[in-house]
Amino acid sequence: MKILAVIPARGGSKGIPKKNIKLLGNKPLLQFTAEKALASKFLTQVILSTDSDEIAQVGKTIGLEVPFIRPQNLALDTTPTIEVLQHALKFYENQEVFFDAICILQPTTPFREEGVIDKAIEKFKTTNVDTLISVLEVPHQFNPHWTFEVDNQEHLKIATGDTQIIPRRQELPKTYYRDGSIYIIKTNLIKEGVLFKNSIGYIESNPKNNVNLDTMEDWILAEKIIYNL
Repeated sequence: MKILAVIPARGGSKGIPKKNIKLLGNKPLLQFTAEKALASKFLTQVILSTDSDEIAQVGKTIGLEVPFIRPQNLALDTTPTIEVLQHALKFYENQEVFFDAICILQPTTPFREEGVIDKAIEKFKTTNVDTLISVLEVPHQFNPHWTFEVDNQEHLKIATGDTQIIPRRQELPKTYYRDGSIYIIKTNLIKEGVLFKNSIGYIESNPKNNVNLDTMEDWILAEKIIYNL
């Protein structure tokens, strides 16, 4: 199976200015993801998709391939991820190069465990799902069976649609949320314009040292992890 890894890193970060190339510890944020991707045995090719010449130069310095500079209309706050992936696929298909799937590796989740990318790919292959994502378990107090929505009469109702609350924590089914570190999607779905459709597989990430960098508060947490504070 031919899998293209796309590391998306646009230049217009607002929450953390110049986030993707900002030094975390002694190396640019982008390098954490690049090192794990380049160490994979199962990724066919690893590329950086960016609109920024500065980020592209950093990417090349740390060993990433930068086959194109992404057009500005695909680097907006509102640009859907699917369009970034379609752009990469079209670039290669124009050169008669085809892939079975794309693996998205976002720089904003830098602390992936060793080998987790290949574990995810192995599971993706053996389970033959359309999409596989990395997840973390939802803490029991936020389990959807214990959360509420407001109905049109301004009354609370159980978010899952249950009529009775599950009384004991031990009876709650496990639920998960996307942690953002790994997405693997079959090419045919991307061409259809969707990331999720039918079968969705998952791999659990290690909650230790998990961080998703969006705000300066997140960055401070990542620095504490780096420096073991």
